[in-house]
Amino acid sequence: MVKTVFFGTPAFAVPTLERLLASSHDVAGVVTQPDRPRGRGQRVSAPPVKVVAETNHLPVFQPERMTDPDFVAALERLKPDLGVVAAYGKFFPDRLLNLPRLGMVNVHASLLPKYRGAAPIHRAVMAGEKESGVTIIKLVCEMDAGPMLRREPIPIGPNETSVSLEPRLAELGAELLVQTIDALDTGRVVARDQDPDQVTFAPRLSRDDGRIDWTKTAPQIHNQVRGLHPWPHAFGYLNNVRYLLLRTKVVDRPAPSPNDPPPVAGQVLEAAKDRLIVATGKQTALALLELQSEGRHPLATRAFLAGHRLAPGTVFQPVSS
Repeated sequence: MVKTVFFGTPAFAVPTLERLLASSHDVAGVVTQPDRPRGRGQRVSAPPVKVVAETNHLPVFQPERMTDPDFVAALERLKPDLGVVAAYGKFFPDRLLNLPRLGMVNVHASLLPKYRGAAPIHRAVMAGEKESGVTIIKLVCEMDAGPMLRREPIPIGPNETSVSLEPRLAELGAELLVQTIDALDTGRVVARDQDPDQVTFAPRLSRDDGRIDWTKTAPQIHNQVRGLHPWPHAFGYLNNVRYLLLRTKVVDRPAPSPNDPPPVAGQVLEAAKDRLIVATGKQTALALLELQSEGRHPLATRAFLAGHRLAPGTVFQPVSS
């Protein structure tokens, strides 16, 4: 049996904690981020990991600073064999990395060394990757750079969004984590260094990541829409009004009329019934299936067009606007 301390905060970390609790190993305490304002009402609420920890009557620590002396002393008193990290959200000082007898392991939602960083799931979908996966690594000072202990891929569907991929990766990570601890407990772990030539990064998302450049191809924009769901969403502007694009589909570009000039990127080609087709780069086209204007409810294409007079030839504003 391995005595662990668990570090995690969002819903992604919950399956790992629950799977660890159901295993033969001991969870001596849980460290999670402080309660914060969340959601539209900005009410202060506990992170999902804290809810699970309290339900299971586990000691919970919520330090503002990882170097807080009282917090470090409390962990030292627990004398853990291993630290388990799943989407905790803070860097670890050397003192904490070296505190458990077996060090710390991290559940990372990518096939390392690709997509190190804060947003590996979203960035992989945005890049149009055909697969993602989970890598269990030994935690070191450099971000997501530690030796790999377990690594398993999972396919990404052509229309799958980040919000549907994340729970699948969370469940895979939970299973791989317990397998890793079992192997550590019996000395059967083989660590492999990451190939530095294959490293890519997945920086934290910002609202600007959602701005659509209509000169990109339809598959590129479709991947952007999928990857930025549920936040911050891909968006474009019509007549200075911001519209979120919630669902899209790559379609064949309608043949132009012989006398019409070639459409520009972002130009509406069709706008009737269930069809809202926009010209994109390199002679491709994108169907907008669900949209949302500021402060309004999401609307499928037919309902959106019923409330918005949108004629073919209308152009979404270019990315520089």
